Amino acid sequence: MSGQLAKEVRQTKPFGTPEEEALMNLFRTAAVLQLAHAEALKPSGLSPAGYNVLRILRGAGSEGLRCHDIGERVLAPGPDVTRLLDRLEKRRFVARGRSPDDRRGVIARITPAGLEVLAGLDPIVRDLPRTLLGHLGKDRVTQFTALLEDARRPG
Repeated sequence: MSGQLAKEVRQTKPFGTPEEEALMNLFRTAAVLQLAHAEALKPSGLSPAGYNVLRILRGAGSEGLRCHDIGERVLAPGPDVTRLLDRLEKRRFVARGRSPDDRRGVIARITPAGLEVLAGLDPIVRDLPRTLLGHLGKDRVTQFTALLEDARRPG
């Protein structure tokens, strides 16, 4: 039995392979970091997915984006961008309207209220990666990033 993960989850049997242990470590680490991110956003009442959509729409500017395009850009694709936009629209963080090019298409745009909530979160979200990963040091974070990118490439 190796590693910290087995202790954290109170596993008594060894992992089947080093790859299995690495994958379970990745899942556990992602869950811990996602929870910290969600906690940082909690005072705003935004979920990480809602924050991500607002961030995407802020980057899109006044042109906005179609639902489909937002879905392609989210970090962790979820089942229903439309429902997420419904919730953001209800809070007046997003406005939707028909596309001038295609009347069937709907364009979502961030509102001034959405920009304001993001502006309040910007310093918190900007400092969060350093808070969560800064103890690794720049070289190890760079190596970690490269390993994660390599892991997403097909074998």
